[in-house]
Amino acid sequence: MIHSARIQPLNRRSVQDGRYVLYWMQASQRVECNHALEYAIGEANGLNLPVVVVFGLTDRFPEANLRHCAFMLEGLEEVRKALDGRGIRFALMHRSPELAATALAEEAALVVADRGYLRIQRQWRNHVAKNAPCAVVQVESDAVVPVETSSPKEEYTAGTLRPKLQRILKDYLAPLKERPVRKDSLSLRLDADPEGDFTSLLEKMKIDRTVPPAKAYRGGPSQAHTLLEDFIARKIRHYDELRSDPGLDYSSHLSPYLHFGQVSPLAIALRVTAEKTIPAAAREAFLEELIVRRELSMNFVFYNEHYDEYACLPDWARKTLAEHAKDRREVLYSPEQWERAGTHDPYWNAAQREMVITGTMHNYMRMYWGKKLLEWSRTPEEAFRTALWLNNRYELDGRDPNGFAGVAWCFGKHDRAWFERKVFGKIRYMNDAGLRRKFDMDAYLEKVGALEKSR
Repeated sequence: MIHSARIQPLNRRSVQDGRYVLYWMQASQRVECNHALEYAIGEANGLNLPVVVVFGLTDRFPEANLRHCAFMLEGLEEVRKALDGRGIRFALMHRSPELAATALAEEAALVVADRGYLRIQRQWRNHVAKNAPCAVVQVESDAVVPVETSSPKEEYTAGTLRPKLQRILKDYLAPLKERPVRKDSLSLRLDADPEGDFTSLLEKMKIDRTVPPAKAYRGGPSQAHTLLEDFIARKIRHYDELRSDPGLDYSSHLSPYLHFGQVSPLAIALRVTAEKTIPAAAREAFLEELIVRRELSMNFVFYNEHYDEYACLPDWARKTLAEHAKDRREVLYSPEQWERAGTHDPYWNAAQREMVITGTMHNYMRMYWGKKLLEWSRTPEEAFRTALWLNNRYELDGRDPNGFAGVAWCFGKHDRAWFERKVFGKIRYMNDAGLRRKFDMDAYLEKVGALEKSR
């Protein structure tokens, strides 16, 4: 089922005579449970036309580097094989995405686009809608509930978004059926770049190569589903109780795959909901993170134009931080010291090294990591910039609504005022004593130490 709220015309042009229906794949980098792809197939079948899928490979996505691009291309290699299996031509073009889509739109009867919420993603889609000679339709496939459907405004906290989602969620937790492809497009001649070998493509990209690929994760939908099944088999039953312990491993590790659209959040939610052996508390805790928290971050970047700037913070947070901006800091670190994990705090250093090595950081440690950046930087504005820079540079799910919202949370976004203290003002505080009181932090240090030895 493709809910009507997922479908949004982006221009007022009509379907024209064309050689194919074009699906411009960008955010939803997968074949399984992809509403935009299935919509394109349905429209093509109705027009008695084949479907072509185009992907624009850009060297200029803000802050993208070798780590991100290698992971993405590993996934796209799987996508090409899966599309071949359904008789659909995949055109991977080494051009900026909006230019690749516009070029192939010239001979398309209709263009179908998936959806992205970041500024650059919306700019790309606006460009194609303006320049394509035919109708352009956007189909949401990376949120369980489209942002405007769940709320018409920026939400203050998860507590304000949650009831709005819960009222309509059942309508959107509907399986998506795979549609038959009536006309094969594999032999279709296109005005597209020769695809070549994916390794060669990666070598040709003019990108930052100082951050190596993360050996801990291989990209691709099949990898995502393997992790999901392992999570369900071994971890989720204790998710509500043990997920916050950084010395243990009760995370799903699906965030990088969700970031690149290599797995559907709807497919994950349906799989977890269908597994009746999972305790209710554990299931609810996981779905809270997967749907409510994740879609709160989408709400944030969609409605707040300053989502990647200090100005995104609520008034009360900026006010209290300004009032304490001149408070004496215990210690100050430069961006270079932060990056090389050169602080006096072994827990902060371990969290930074975990991120640099694996491309991910335990979620509880990411909160602590952000709080210490605030505490030991010269100004809160500098701390905010450093946090975004490091997060976007090393995290596989950086440059993402979750990443922007997660950093902003450390500075008061989606939170409330707490007891006032130096430097933090009324921003929620965290310290190393709290870590040791709650968790076996030696186990976490040992875990990160083992990662370093295996590099």
